[in-house]
Amino acid sequence: MKLFKTSQIAELDKFTVENEPISDIDLMERASLQITQWLVKRFTSEQKLIFFAGPGNNGGDALAVARQMADLDYLCEVYLFSFGKELKGSPAINWQRLVEQEDVKLLNINSLREFPDIQPTDIILDGLFGSGLTRRLEDFPAGLVQKINQLPNILVSIDIPSGLMGEDNSNNNIATIIRADFTLTFQFPKMSFLFTENEGFVGNWTVLPIGLHSGGIAKTSSKYFFIEKEEIIIRIPNRSRFSHKGIFGHALLISGSYGKMGAAVLASKACLRSGVGLLTSHVPRMGYIVIQTAVPEAMVSVDQHDSMFTEFPDLSPFSAIGIGPGLDQKQNSCRALCSILEKSKVPMVLDADALNILSENRDWLNKLPVNSILTPHPGEFKRLVGETKNSYESVQKQIQFSEKYKVVVVLKGAFTSVSTPEGKVFFNSTGNPGMATAGSGDVLTGIILGLLTQGLSSESAAVCGVYLHGKAGDLVSVEKSEFSLTATDLINFLGQAFLSLKNDSTK
Repeated sequence: MKLFKTSQIAELDKFTVENEPISDIDLMERASLQITQWLVKRFTSEQKLIFFAGPGNNGGDALAVARQMADLDYLCEVYLFSFGKELKGSPAINWQRLVEQEDVKLLNINSLREFPDIQPTDIILDGLFGSGLTRRLEDFPAGLVQKINQLPNILVSIDIPSGLMGEDNSNNNIATIIRADFTLTFQFPKMSFLFTENEGFVGNWTVLPIGLHSGGIAKTSSKYFFIEKEEIIIRIPNRSRFSHKGIFGHALLISGSYGKMGAAVLASKACLRSGVGLLTSHVPRMGYIVIQTAVPEAMVSVDQHDSMFTEFPDLSPFSAIGIGPGLDQKQNSCRALCSILEKSKVPMVLDADALNILSENRDWLNKLPVNSILTPHPGEFKRLVGETKNSYESVQKQIQFSEKYKVVVVLKGAFTSVSTPEGKVFFNSTGNPGMATAGSGDVLTGIILGLLTQGLSSESAAVCGVYLHGKAGDLVSVEKSEFSLTATDLINFLGQAFLSLKNDSTK
């Protein structure tokens, strides 16, 4: 799915009106019906619906929903806040339809002194400001939002929480943004929904299809994407009946140190479970028995040092190289990392301590093989690029980093973002909070290395890797709960994650 800026979505609305063709009021009715259907499934007619509507199209949607819900025998009240603006176009038509319907209590509110009495059991629908907002709320609108946020009621925002901007909220005032329990957005998620600092405003969000013109969507360019199952099915190649292990590549994984051999085991198992043909795990001497016993399918390359990474084998047999899980940051390991960066002729997957070493030696970033994949968590990313004010700025720096060093960056989080040297960004759609557990990142490194070794492009290996990693986590959470999820579970359910793609591809 393409992700669009709010200005582009407005243009797609216009394109749909002109080319479907459909009138603006009928498109608004179509969108409002989606909201109405969602509400009917979740709330009974015993609960009063309180609509706060603004003068724009977002308010027009709220007015249409109120009329539709009243037709279904829901008790509805509408409070229109014009903010000094006259209703025009479709919002004005929907207001007149409510007047003629005569089933909904309608009031114009011009000051906070006129704020209605609301019972705690009432459901509030926020239709004050839409996604076209470009500046922070002030004065009366700001006070209104703050008053609504003080109420204990269930709060549902239409399209976007009022006061929240669709992309960059760097200069916004968080005190003047609606804190919704649910956000019902149209056609596409807004980019700001994917950023951690906005979770308290957006709540649980749902994308409702409203039939925007497919031709317009296809013609409108975007560098932002939301990873969906169908895209992953296309990217992962089918296997020939005559395949053999030599076709699926030979991976080198450099990992582990004294006290951190578990990371090497997890990454190795995940790499093998991802379908790699051959895996050589390079570990310190003391880790030989551990890896040979825990991962019998892997070949083992033993470092001369007992407890750390100080050297690497001949690189010529390997299709891709992974390095970092449990590595530690000793001086000898730093020197060895610098050396392998200079000698590698294939893309690398760098994680954990490999990234921490790079952050202390930033001139080595220029040594990264083209199309390598870096998989930082937010802390590691900040050490690489410096502090950022918020997630939007982090994504912009992520793009700049990928373009500058010609690498793919996997910035891990609730909606993990994958940036490419071409400036594209993919946000992952799978995963759950249970995956915030020790070793989860090591598993992701192994998965991505396994896919990269099999010949997937760096972009596809990263995009498919984060999707499958999250999908495995989702499957675990259904059977074992988010609380009990472990990194080993992710490996054990990875086969089911792959199988879910195969099953879907044959439907």
